[in-house]
Amino acid sequence: MENAHIEAEYQKWLANAGRDDSVMRDLREMAENEAEKLDCFYQNLSFGTGGLRGKMGAGTNRMNTFTVGKCTQGLADYLKKTKQSASAVIAYDTRNNSRLFAETAAGILAANGISVSLFDTVHPTPMLSFTVRELGADCGIVITASHNPKEYNGYKVYGDDGGQLTDHMANAVLECMNACDIFGGIRFQSVEDALASGKLHIIGADIDSIYFEKVKALVSRTGLIKEHAKDLKIIYTPIHGSGNIPVRRVLSELGFSDITVVPEQEKPDGNFPTAPYPNPEDPKVFAIAMEMAKQSTPDLIFGTDPDCDRIGVLAKDEKGKFVVLTGNQTGILLTDYLIHTLKEQGKLPQNAAVINTIVTSDLVNVICEKEGVACFDVLTGFKYIAELIGQWEQDGSHSFIFGFEESYGYLKGDFVRDKDAVIASALIAEMALYYKQVKDMTLYQALQDVYARYGYAKEELVNAAMKGKDGQEKMGRIMSDLRVKYAEIFAGHPLFAVEDYKASTRVLPKTGEEQAILLPKSNVLKFIFEDGSWLVLRPSGTEPKIKLYLYAISPDAAKTEGRIAVLKEFVDRILPE
Repeated sequence: MENAHIEAEYQKWLANAGRDDSVMRDLREMAENEAEKLDCFYQNLSFGTGGLRGKMGAGTNRMNTFTVGKCTQGLADYLKKTKQSASAVIAYDTRNNSRLFAETAAGILAANGISVSLFDTVHPTPMLSFTVRELGADCGIVITASHNPKEYNGYKVYGDDGGQLTDHMANAVLECMNACDIFGGIRFQSVEDALASGKLHIIGADIDSIYFEKVKALVSRTGLIKEHAKDLKIIYTPIHGSGNIPVRRVLSELGFSDITVVPEQEKPDGNFPTAPYPNPEDPKVFAIAMEMAKQSTPDLIFGTDPDCDRIGVLAKDEKGKFVVLTGNQTGILLTDYLIHTLKEQGKLPQNAAVINTIVTSDLVNVICEKEGVACFDVLTGFKYIAELIGQWEQDGSHSFIFGFEESYGYLKGDFVRDKDAVIASALIAEMALYYKQVKDMTLYQALQDVYARYGYAKEELVNAAMKGKDGQEKMGRIMSDLRVKYAEIFAGHPLFAVEDYKASTRVLPKTGEEQAILLPKSNVLKFIFEDGSWLVLRPSGTEPKIKLYLYAISPDAAKTEGRIAVLKEFVDRILPE
């Protein structure tokens, strides 16, 4: 029955997708490839709170002008139901087809009577978030697949607060999408016709300048920067992405003049020829920068991903060798630095608060507790951080000073509601300058100092690829089996708590007490051991993989390493293959 359904869907596309030559070519090429047909048509590309993400190509499970069209028409229908008149902002990154998909979305919104502001060239995702807020738009769209390989693209949707859609609005948009026929139900219009109608507007330099001024205003030690910024030597790579101009402009205008860009990775290129996996979490993307560093001896190396919402940092250890900092380590350093800087300057609000996620290092919580700052954990996804910032603006209960995810995303300030690598680059440069000029330390040495003060923490991430339909089913089995068999898996290692975010329960095994988790439901399991270490399992919402997060802390580095080794044994039991 399934094969018949797949074939029927395939034939439907052959008969109706003629306006897109690329899609038709892909359809013809898969005519005799049943496995490819299955992967392209076995499901609709999932629309979640972050929108769409998938490989580009033909089919319901691929990114193409038709899946983009259906998503956009659904969004348009939702806006028309809920607004008297609606407006949107659209941005796109350097990926293949990003501009095509952006213009497709702009034309559809305009054809539905919605006023659209489209960026004139590639822009970082956080600048889309800012512009939605700055222009008072009802929603935003950015075409990007963040750090995925070149075969991927995506479609993120933002609400009027500048944050990615929260669950309620995402479900409402999905309902409108599902009611829309992918071929007959979409109102298409060309960019030229949309411009002529007055519904489409091109934006760029004026908005950019406002954003850059706000970013520069976030630095704390203006005197130090004015006097010594020129003395910090940086190698930067945009990894063929959208960060090149914004990051360099902000740093240059602040006075960080000694910046060398990796020439092989400077220009926009959706094929990512020097970095097949353009993710600053992957040390391999810094290989060229590391070679350059042997000649130019910089103080710091950092790189941003294609849509410039994530940033990875390399710092020198005691022997002068560059060490890759994890996303947690950079976030720990920034949390500690920002809190102590605000204290030193007498600017730390009494109700100051930091936000991180349930898979982020608990060392942040330790720092905040000892320094008298509130710390809140939310689900993975920066939209939840944005949502909490907005809530505090309404009720005045806390003052947001910093938020981050372990996946290399950071935010300070109130004018962007997503992780922002342009902002982070300025904060990291300021922090590195402070430690160099005032403390005579590198960021790596500063991290060791944090460990000495608060406890030696270590975090690791295991990514297990689970591709296609079989992979989806396997992830489901792993999660359901572990919910039943966790006591067997962790035998001999006492558990303090078992948190099931799908069931919204926190169970204390020793007493059997059950507590409610007051966060949105999510298919996540967290096992917290009595020694303070923990293990989290979470199927990725944007990639075909299951993620396992490991954390341990103790006053002694060797003991922490031992606890991590035990957690790795658990991983081997859960994923024997």
